[in-house]
Amino acid sequence: MDILGSLAPYLAILFFVLIVIAYAIRILREYERGVVFTLGRFTGVKGPGLILLLPYVQQMVRVDLRTRVLDVPSQDVISHDNVSVRVSAVIYFRVIDAEKSTIQVEDFMMATSQLAQTTLRSVLGKHDLDEMLAERDRLNEDIQKILDSQTDAWGIKVATVEIKHVDINESMVRAIARQAEAERERRAKVINAEGEQQAATKLLEAAEILARQPQAMQLRYLSTLNVIAGEKNSTIVFPFPMELVNLLMTKADKSAS
Repeated sequence: MDILGSLAPYLAILFFVLIVIAYAIRILREYERGVVFTLGRFTGVKGPGLILLLPYVQQMVRVDLRTRVLDVPSQDVISHDNVSVRVSAVIYFRVIDAEKSTIQVEDFMMATSQLAQTTLRSVLGKHDLDEMLAERDRLNEDIQKILDSQTDAWGIKVATVEIKHVDINESMVRAIARQAEAERERRAKVINAEGEQQAATKLLEAAEILARQPQAMQLRYLSTLNVIAGEKNSTIVFPFPMELVNLLMTKADKSAS
């Protein structure tokens, strides 16, 4: 008992030292940083590795520097052409300044999420539905630049923004299908008209060439007769040359006079 009584003060001191060491030692991983406050005042960012703190004098806030994925809930958006859609997105961002992310904003995850929702509605509301469906890369880039500029004060770097879904109601889907069908019909008519125009141009050029060379016209008549004869038709329509008609009419006029 005397030995234990004599060792009790030392054991108490040893226990106190162990508690102090437990509170003083912090180990930070490679992707972590510690924002240290001394008596409530910011005194630096430490890590990674072994960190020593003064118990009850210094406090540390851990900050994860890895890239985070944030799902933006579906937002009701009215497009520039007055179409109601629901749009969802995903954001990839990370902390690049542990001091700002801890001191400048209370909860940077919540702040980034709320800012992403309002920015998504604001940017997409300036564009038509066709642009939302066909130009997602450009819209993603616009949203990413706006978010990155506004979260810079919080020590946040927004790396990528991806629009996941653009949900349209059933009536608008049918309207888009009718529009696409009408567009295909318009293109078909335009192509057909262009073909008719080109064919007419070529026929006019051929007629001009044949008109300059009457012998070529006769050869064309003979070629046509050869084709008709090869088809074993019972009736053959022989084209009568207009030059011969004009010659006969001229002679008839002279005889009459």
